[in-house]
Amino acid sequence: MQHLPDKLYRVDSVIQLEQIAINQCGVPAYELMKRAGQAVFDVLRARYSQHKNILVLCGAGNNAGDGYVVARLAGQAGLNVSVISLIDPETLKNEALQAYRDWSAIGENEAADISVFEKADIVIDALLGTGLKREVAADWLDWIEAVNHADKPVISVDIPSGLMADNGIIAGAAIEADCTVCFIGLKQGLFTAQGKDVCGEILFDDLGVPGEIYCDVEADARLLNTIDYSLLPARKASSHKGKFGHVLIAGGNKGMPGAVILAAKAALRTGAGLVTIITVPDNLTAICSAVPEAMVKSCESAMLADVFSDSSLNSVSHVAVGMGLGQDDWSLAALHHCLALNKPMLIDADALNLLAQHEIEVKSPLVISPHPGEAARLLSGDTQLSSADIQQDRFTAIKKLHKSVSHSAACVVILKGSGTIIYDGQELKVCSSGNAAMAAPGMGDVLSGITIALLAQGISMSKAAELAVCLHASAADHLTNGKTRGLLASDIIDALPEYLQ
Repeated sequence: MQHLPDKLYRVDSVIQLEQIAINQCGVPAYELMKRAGQAVFDVLRARYSQHKNILVLCGAGNNAGDGYVVARLAGQAGLNVSVISLIDPETLKNEALQAYRDWSAIGENEAADISVFEKADIVIDALLGTGLKREVAADWLDWIEAVNHADKPVISVDIPSGLMADNGIIAGAAIEADCTVCFIGLKQGLFTAQGKDVCGEILFDDLGVPGEIYCDVEADARLLNTIDYSLLPARKASSHKGKFGHVLIAGGNKGMPGAVILAAKAALRTGAGLVTIITVPDNLTAICSAVPEAMVKSCESAMLADVFSDSSLNSVSHVAVGMGLGQDDWSLAALHHCLALNKPMLIDADALNLLAQHEIEVKSPLVISPHPGEAARLLSGDTQLSSADIQQDRFTAIKKLHKSVSHSAACVVILKGSGTIIYDGQELKVCSSGNAAMAAPGMGDVLSGITIALLAQGISMSKAAELAVCLHASAADHLTNGKTRGLLASDIIDALPEYLQ
């Protein structure tokens, strides 16, 4: 298997790549199918060599054809192969029909009886391919659920059956694969939304297509699967803190000091030169004790104008607002004062909710980092949206978010969640790192602190967002080492020095 490329595609883009390979480069379509089946068979032999009883589940279309190639190769290798088809295989067309007939020369399909799982060691999932556009039908649903209940290792061909390739949404039910072998182009839905729940390890094979075909079809998104340290500027020994920005963090309303504490600590750990926190008086002692490296100013609503006009804030270069901000009068006033500074900004959490509730114009260069619920509120308008609506198509949602907030300023959107997406108006980027243990309080506050610190050190908005997301997620993966619980947001802050240069 090859290293995962950094290009992600929608299904129609992968079809274009395939057609170029076939029609312009002279690679026969059946040859591509045979190569796909061979790639899956190679994974079977390399990773599951102890399994001798192979169950291949075939549906319709080319995905089924790939499955029949796997069955034929396994049979020829002397393995015990059972093949189940959920359609009459004679209704297959073109290359898929040829693959079925080549399999039929050495073996035959079995009756579609779920008891077949009892004698299987491993399942090859070739039921539903990348063309799925609607909810899985009832009989197919039964087989998908049977696979998931069988407790057998599963290799999915190109995509787990039941997962929609363009948006990463499960269409009623999806096979939970141990690994997914993806061909020619990585499908963008495998890496976000529910895709990461069912794909297992994602493997890639370009099927030997000529490299020039990738010049003819533009990728739909870019996969971020490593930390790009070239984005992090080197520091000279003669550097001093004044060279690395002065970050203002506004938030921490009554009872919520933790949010700005986490953001400030993350910003300082990431290398911000100076950090000033503006909060309510109730939180002064807690914040000063927790973050002695930061400067802290506190006041009630009536005094916010005086605090923001203090000469000590003249050197502020970047502003982050929203972490623990609340949505009362103090919150709204603090947001307006932050906007009036006209500095590059990061807006998160409750500040996003305030933007959704009020007609507020943002003129500064801007990064926003909503989770799906906040994104839904920002996009609701006259129609009440939910986080589930956002998750139905995260790629479309982030483009709408960018359009809704970028009309008066340069903007980058970070749509958080499984497979965080970044969009700067030009390029979609999807982070493949991160894990379920990050579903914990304060994670977004830490990401905000990392992001604003990178901005303050002179990194462009798009690159700062990319680097921040990758640092945040990579640290979490290192700390959890496959576990799905037990991670605290503060753990990531403590781990940051290991990932910074």
